Amino acid sequence: MDSNQTLIAQCESKAKQWLSPAFDNETRSAVEAMINNEDKTDLIESFYKDLEFGTGGLRGIMGAGSNRMNIYTVGMATQGFANYLKINFKDREQISVVVCHDCRNNSRLFAETVANIFSANGIKVYLFEDLRPTPECSFAIRYLKAQAGVNITASHNPREYNGYKAYWEDGAQVLAPHDKGIIDEVNKVKVEDVKFDGNKSLIQIIGEDIDKPYLDEVKTISIDPEVIRHQHDLKIVYTPLHGAGRVMIPRSLALWGFDNVHCVKEQMVKDGNFPTVDRPNPEIAEALTLGLRDAKALDADILMASDPDADRVGMACKNSEGKWVLINGNQTCLIFLWYIITNRQAVGKMKPTDFIVKTIVTTEVIRKIAEKQHVEMRDCYTGFKWIAREIALSEGRQQYIGGGEESYGFLAEDFVRDKDAVSACSLLAEICAYAKDHGKTLYDILMDIYLEYGYSHEFTINVERPGKSGADEIQQMMKNFRSDPPKELGGSVIDVYKDFQTLELTKADGSKEKMVMPDTSNVLQWFCTDGTKVSVRPSGTEPKIKFYLEIKDTMKSASDFPVCEKRAAEKIEAIKKSLGL
Repeated sequence: MDSNQTLIAQCESKAKQWLSPAFDNETRSAVEAMINNEDKTDLIESFYKDLEFGTGGLRGIMGAGSNRMNIYTVGMATQGFANYLKINFKDREQISVVVCHDCRNNSRLFAETVANIFSANGIKVYLFEDLRPTPECSFAIRYLKAQAGVNITASHNPREYNGYKAYWEDGAQVLAPHDKGIIDEVNKVKVEDVKFDGNKSLIQIIGEDIDKPYLDEVKTISIDPEVIRHQHDLKIVYTPLHGAGRVMIPRSLALWGFDNVHCVKEQMVKDGNFPTVDRPNPEIAEALTLGLRDAKALDADILMASDPDADRVGMACKNSEGKWVLINGNQTCLIFLWYIITNRQAVGKMKPTDFIVKTIVTTEVIRKIAEKQHVEMRDCYTGFKWIAREIALSEGRQQYIGGGEESYGFLAEDFVRDKDAVSACSLLAEICAYAKDHGKTLYDILMDIYLEYGYSHEFTINVERPGKSGADEIQQMMKNFRSDPPKELGGSVIDVYKDFQTLELTKADGSKEKMVMPDTSNVLQWFCTDGTKVSVRPSGTEPKIKFYLEIKDTMKSASDFPVCEKRAAEKIEAIKKSLGL
């Protein structure tokens, strides 16, 4: 039997288990259709593995099968999580959890399934009445002193996806040792073990009782309310891309004092099909098409967008020629941290113990700002659970004042432990008000930063490889880069090579150093003598491998920017060749 026939036989055998009475009729019919179909592609993709409960939870395409998001894979994950909570908090009289969801298809169904299973296991559940932003889920866990939380969301993934994020009692996504502990418990669960019949007396519906305290706390991060008073009529265009920011972000902007906010009407509609966009991702220009239409029509000062679970913020503003341009994730993080540091110093709020955090793939210009302004900066792995870990490590001794990553996530506060588009949009509006108060635009602020700290161009290459064959190909690419690393990158000499899987730093002369990180990670980085930096990592949530490029240059005046951009574009093409992309 060839390997493909073996795989089909294994998938059929597994699929037949899904024909038992433990599964509903609709699921059984869908599985039967896959078994009977001559084309076995769907069968293989749905059953070649179990949807893995990873360190962040689950994420996958919705449908029937062990490798799909459905009430059974969600159910087994929740039963395992419940079992782990009962072991870990066995001395607690009443364990409690928060359950939240976004706008996606099946999100409410999955959230109610999760609530029912927790409650059937004797765990008290605080279930949000309707969709809410991811950061509010994190806030609610801390505010209600719950032991854990689950948020049903696939963030900015395409419409056919959904996901399951697991949170711990600090409001952060689960870290070691609990991540492995939960995974072990989840892996022991069979469908027959899942207690699907909820205990209604243990489910409490929450809403405004969390919304108000959350928004009040978000307002406390405003650094300079005076500039908002001067510029309260700043022209803001906002879109939630059909998602969870639709109520909370306009409310927060109003609470901060902004009274000229225009919401993109078609995208204020809650809809998991995301009918007005190809992908609900504010990183992609296409997702901002309707927002840009309104921003141009209104001659707005800023366009801001949040993704479906309102933890990421995308933005656009006018450049020096009055053309609308997108601000990328690195620039976003850069502007936020520059403003927080500069203005905390200006209004006398800065303390010597304050610190900021960025991820290892985020722009090194942030390091330059921190060094010049004598602010401690920490580097951590991609993912906000690592930023949350830094906040937790220094709690009570040092004040976290901001941190972010290149993928449009930013957290300006410590009362939430995941990225937060509600506070980010509010702070962004304040930064635009500050700029306008000084006769500038957001674009001018970015140029000022480049002039003082050096020009930098960041570019991410996403190589998508779906399915089993894709996962194997991505694994092979990483093996090849380790066994035969590039000698140069677009003509730039590599002088430092970091492998976060071995935690080894290798210099050009061959000498090695051990790196101190909280864990190993499948990431490679190359640093060049001219400041070029390239990072490579397979995505933990999507079927792709990511290449993060950073190119340096010098600007003597804002008018040099287009020339630097042109040189950077040429450099990117040269680096692609060096990497064989």
